[in-house]
Amino acid sequence: MEFNLEEGKHLYDECSTLILPALSIGNVGQLAVDLLIASTNAERIGCLDDPNVLPCVGNDAYIPTPQGDLALPLEAYESPSSALTLIQQRSPVVKGRMIEYAKNLADFAAACGKKHVIILSSLDFGRWQTIDMSSGQQIYYLSNTTVDGADDQCEKLGWKRMKEYDPNQKLWKYLNTLAEGSVSQDDISLLEDDLGEEDYYPSLPFAAMFSCFKAKGLKVTCLLCYCSEGDNIPDAFHLAEAACNLVGLRPDTFKGNEGGGWVIPFSWQSVYGPPPDMSLF
Repeated sequence: MEFNLEEGKHLYDECSTLILPALSIGNVGQLAVDLLIASTNAERIGCLDDPNVLPCVGNDAYIPTPQGDLALPLEAYESPSSALTLIQQRSPVVKGRMIEYAKNLADFAAACGKKHVIILSSLDFGRWQTIDMSSGQQIYYLSNTTVDGADDQCEKLGWKRMKEYDPNQKLWKYLNTLAEGSVSQDDISLLEDDLGEEDYYPSLPFAAMFSCFKAKGLKVTCLLCYCSEGDNIPDAFHLAEAACNLVGLRPDTFKGNEGGGWVIPFSWQSVYGPPPDMSLF
């Protein structure tokens, strides 16, 4: 992975927390990162070039008036006022290359001196075993603060530890050994024909990223929510708010589009395509 710093830009030492998405159902993690970038007024400082990520290009996602800036597959943003670095991933990882990609991200984070990595992602609602909506939509978390994935700060925020995490389970153990470089990628392919229901969670991108950041000795917290495909913007708000709570930010202090609160990314206006041309009717 190569980091290309934009001309005249630099990394801020005070931005010691890194937030990034892990691609999953509904693209909730990516939407949440878009919301955080827009709302914290984060500035793009460069892009990351990784051979494990498919190429793509698009229009600027945040500015309504075109400036000639293109959106690329992996972009790095920083908000010194919020002490945050944010990475946005706009295209998927090449099939079978997730571990390599996660290792490269972990190397980048460690080289830049990041102290805490927060991964935002979503889980398939159809896999939810114990549905409890009594307190509204629930945030689940996974942390490397303790061996079993628990974290006192997350518990105080009212979140639930992802009970499906078992560090002694076969695939979680293989992820750890892969992240530490103890076995080759080919070794894990032997398991692919023998995956069971318990292997769903460790097979997701967030699990590979969690294992690789942990192997680098970084503090890592995964924030997760269950959702279905469809209009996932409410899920993105929920996940972005959870990230703010974890780092001590208050969304009501953001300079929102309508006088306060969240800043809605300009690109969200075309999430479901442009409006119909009414002159046709």
